Amino acid sequence: MENLATIPATMHAMVLTGHGDIDKLEYRSDVATPRPGPGEVLVQVTATAKNNTDRKAREGLYPTKDKGEVTSFAMGGEPTLTFPRIQGADVAGRVVAVGEGVAASRIGERGLLDFNLYPDARRDINLTPDYYGHGADGGYAEYIAVPSDQFHHVPNPELADAELAAMGMCSYQTGYHMMTSARVAAGERVLVSGASGGVGAALIQMCRIVGAIPYAVSQPDKAEALLALGAEAVIDRGDLSTFVERVLKATGGAPIDAVMDLVGGEMTDLFIDTMIGDMKARTTYPRLSIAGASGGNLSEIMWTRIYLYQVQIFGVSHGTREEAEQLIEWIRSGQLKPVLHAAFKLSELHEAERYFVNRGSNYLGKIVVVPDSQWAEHGAPFALEGNLFKGTVFKDDA
Repeated sequence: MENLATIPATMHAMVLTGHGDIDKLEYRSDVATPRPGPGEVLVQVTATAKNNTDRKAREGLYPTKDKGEVTSFAMGGEPTLTFPRIQGADVAGRVVAVGEGVAASRIGERGLLDFNLYPDARRDINLTPDYYGHGADGGYAEYIAVPSDQFHHVPNPELADAELAAMGMCSYQTGYHMMTSARVAAGERVLVSGASGGVGAALIQMCRIVGAIPYAVSQPDKAEALLALGAEAVIDRGDLSTFVERVLKATGGAPIDAVMDLVGGEMTDLFIDTMIGDMKARTTYPRLSIAGASGGNLSEIMWTRIYLYQVQIFGVSHGTREEAEQLIEWIRSGQLKPVLHAAFKLSELHEAERYFVNRGSNYLGKIVVVPDSQWAEHGAPFALEGNLFKGTVFKDDA
């Protein structure tokens, strides 16, 4: 190990003590600071993006059989969310110490964590997804120990640490895996639901990078921002009886090629309708990738429509090492931009949780959580100001 002498024995952290409401999140100052094991680096956390999965895991909202079930996410068999647990997946920070087998030259590097707990060394598939903040302690703390090869150096001086965290893998890699699963290609029309959230905003940008044409489903007052982000058009959910008609009007009558569904519920069947209206106009199979159910966990769909129209459905949770490395390349090259809404202090995570659940129509992008000890440098410039979107994604265009 290197450079551990100056690392405090204990740290501040927000600790999840059990399933339940935000009262299960306890801010503590006596949590043992982790030490990097062989092949690991110790990262001093400067910012961690908040994701909806934090809330769902805390509340036990990942049922797999009974719609009323309260459970932990457990794809590998036994639940890996045990208590106490430090949540927070999308971690940005700086390497302050290294474990055995890791070059000391890594100390001082600023980077971003690939949040996955990979079950093996495979680069092309991830069959039992788990992640930091769920199956292992995450970034709602002052320090975190992670595999060296999953903490990617991102030196870009034009990116603040809070902005880097806002491009974390939980959103961007999920979105990219939705696209790769559905084989989204250049020139294809892609419908993106929940477009103002972290995954949706990421999808709009990544569609443009690969040459696809994203159509965003969101509220009208977010249209200007989403168009600036790269959306071809913004369709209001509005009156569901005219939703399909309005989508097809936006495309000039051409069917949607692939839908990136983050909503579920009653919208999924309508999303399918946008793809199968005129099958003679299609050149590929209709494809639907689903990675969320914010609009409801149950959808009523006629299976005859699925197989007769050859609709391909892909369930997506986590991506692969290959996809993570591609995203890091796009971040380093400046092709991906941050969509940062605001920063909150770690000690104020309860307030951040309430704000996240009750966010209004001005919400766009990501919230990040900054340790109090790092607040002046990495959080204060992005503090919430009258609930106004800070719009860092547009700073290069200002």
